[in-house]
Amino acid sequence: MNLIQHFVNGKVFPGSSKRNGKVFNPATGSQESEVSLGTKNDLDQAVDIASKAFESWSVKPPIQRARVMFKFKELIEKNSDELTKLIVSEHGKVYEDAKGSLTRGLEIVEFACGIPQMLKGEFTENVGTEIDSWSIRQPLGVCAGITPFNFPAMVPMWMFPMAVACGNTFILKPSEKDPSCSIKLAELFSEAGLPDGVLNVVNGDKEVVDAILTNKKIQAVSFVGSTPIAKYIYENAAKNEKRVQALGGAKNHCVVMPDCDLDQAVNGLMGAAYGSAGERCMAQSVAVAVGKIGNELVEKLSKKVEALKVGPGMDKGSEMGPLVTKEHLEKVRGYVDLGVKEGAKLVVDGRNIKLQGYEKGFFIGGCLFDHVNRDMKIYKEEIFGPVLSVVRAKNFDEAIDLVNKHEFGNGTSIYTRDGDTGRTFASKIKVGMVGINIPIPVPVAFHSFGGWKRSLFGDQHMHGPEGVRFYTKLKTITSRWPSGVRSNPEFIMPTMK
Repeated sequence: MNLIQHFVNGKVFPGSSKRNGKVFNPATGSQESEVSLGTKNDLDQAVDIASKAFESWSVKPPIQRARVMFKFKELIEKNSDELTKLIVSEHGKVYEDAKGSLTRGLEIVEFACGIPQMLKGEFTENVGTEIDSWSIRQPLGVCAGITPFNFPAMVPMWMFPMAVACGNTFILKPSEKDPSCSIKLAELFSEAGLPDGVLNVVNGDKEVVDAILTNKKIQAVSFVGSTPIAKYIYENAAKNEKRVQALGGAKNHCVVMPDCDLDQAVNGLMGAAYGSAGERCMAQSVAVAVGKIGNELVEKLSKKVEALKVGPGMDKGSEMGPLVTKEHLEKVRGYVDLGVKEGAKLVVDGRNIKLQGYEKGFFIGGCLFDHVNRDMKIYKEEIFGPVLSVVRAKNFDEAIDLVNKHEFGNGTSIYTRDGDTGRTFASKIKVGMVGINIPIPVPVAFHSFGGWKRSLFGDQHMHGPEGVRFYTKLKTITSRWPSGVRSNPEFIMPTMK
């Protein structure tokens, strides 16, 4: 059995743990690897190494750090097929979707290549008589990232390229369900010329997470996952005096207006609801049908959901792959069962799909509910699977109210031909990322990613300009040089004269 170990100080690190986790191929349902589950001692060792590496890495000129980033970018492009296949083999998403997620991560690396420009400070000459003032951004120290199973390349690359480019060192704790891609990325970064100890990967479960939260040398923690864990990370990181950004769950609504291009809306919903088997924090899991558009929307959706091509990720004909684990499959099935009990109309039932040759795989077909209401658990809770709920709203104001009163505020979209409707929606909606005739409004690398309400704990979003601010601390210097003129002591609050 292949054993996936840690990557610390530029090489494979066996660690001290005797515990291993199981890594499955979701398409076949068979275990293909084991992953070493690290201990607090393993994490602390990695942090000590990263802390030592920070001393030299943090004083490297930004242009030198950028050159390593450029080489890393080249190596990701060169090895993109291998990285994509690692994602498919352990997560299950179809090849092109996995490749797309890798590309979105690569875009963050490309953004980080411009770090010399982003770290430029501000300077004001003569803020007072013969007094100058300027601000600079300096790295924090050792930073850590705790990442989810659904994007084993993209989400880690939201974090460590920005942190490292800013002059920090980094500890990555990837999901134990699909850790191989993170290990490969760390190896490529090392090959690109990154000094040993700057990026380290420690696999593990709650023991490593808690060790990250309590280690005094770790200055900042980034997290993406479910809302209960995001809240736990936020509270405990803050309690231990760390800077923290913790992205939580989502229940993204897509508002479908009567005047929209319905075919465009349906196609957008199909990709947003069923792409990656719904295992995306930006998946559109609620379609809000406004006015009389509901029946036609459900009719068009149902035909496409029934025709959805479900299969293994490496099959070029597959549009949707399996779920990540057997346990998650049972959880999603349980939500579909619950929706039926709650009185929603199950228009398309994908629970009993069987694929010849992949009978033990973690597959479920696309599911479509109609007549879902705001009191149902399938509406309130994040299912994280290929389940789309249609909610009927009488008018635009009721649709706005639905979105704004939901506890999550990650992403939302509207389909309309009316510019005033689109503009009003973007202005009034209480959600962090908004799409207008865009199904999945994920910001590009040079903007920042993050939600509102219980979808984000912390003050700053990820990557882009917010990422630079999160991974640096601001220092402001005020300076006056002796001019030969001596002044008497002043015992008042200094003001600029």
